[in-house]
Amino acid sequence: MAVLTPTPHNAAREGGIAKTVLMPGDPLRAKYIADHYLTNVTCFNEVRNMLGFTGTYQGKLVSVMGGGMGMPSIGIYSYELYHFYGVDNIIRIGSAGGFSDGVKVRDIVVGLSASTNSNYAAQYKLPGTIAPTADFSLVERAVAAARQKNIPVKIGNILSSDTFYSADHTANDAWKAMGVLCVEMEAAALYLNAAYAGKKALCLLTISDHLYTGEALSSEERQNSFSDMMEVALAVAAGIEEGDKKEGI
Repeated sequence: MAVLTPTPHNAAREGGIAKTVLMPGDPLRAKYIADHYLTNVTCFNEVRNMLGFTGTYQGKLVSVMGGGMGMPSIGIYSYELYHFYGVDNIIRIGSAGGFSDGVKVRDIVVGLSASTNSNYAAQYKLPGTIAPTADFSLVERAVAAARQKNIPVKIGNILSSDTFYSADHTANDAWKAMGVLCVEMEAAALYLNAAYAGKKALCLLTISDHLYTGEALSSEERQNSFSDMMEVALAVAAGIEEGDKKEGI
């Protein structure tokens, strides 16, 4: 249910956020998307400089908002979007470090599932181990959009890690040996929040550096050059909006 007053982290008012939100980690990447891809843009949030914008893409209403770094940060923002602002779909668009020999810098990865070393799921008091997964309908839309644009994607298991600078120097080898494609820091919390809320989530990643080959993009390139990933995510968002209109939702 939408609220009339802002949360402590989001100044948006009722109706100010679209049903589908693209969520990069970097708020400046959110601004880049709004500036370069959306029209009729309004800024709905500047609290803590976590910028959020709503506009139209191919005539469809889309929002984009930063989610910050790490699972606690995206956990707060995505929870509020799902539970307080009536958002149905969140598409994380971020960067990742490559593990697999089958991925290289600038490749796009669709996070089908998100393994994690985080204790985020402990709050649900489940009698076992849950596997955080993407919504398959969003996965299908993303793969179809990428193929239509002739953009190759890799699909599979990713790692959402709580540690960027890890004291365990054997951990990467262990995850790589299990076929994990790459590492990032947010998707597992997003997928768990979506499951708990009965909503949908997807994580699209661009490989910004490879932990085994040493290839890497600069911070400026990470902020401004992930155009293929952005366009796939926007196509998914526009497709959701169009599908909802056809179904009378």
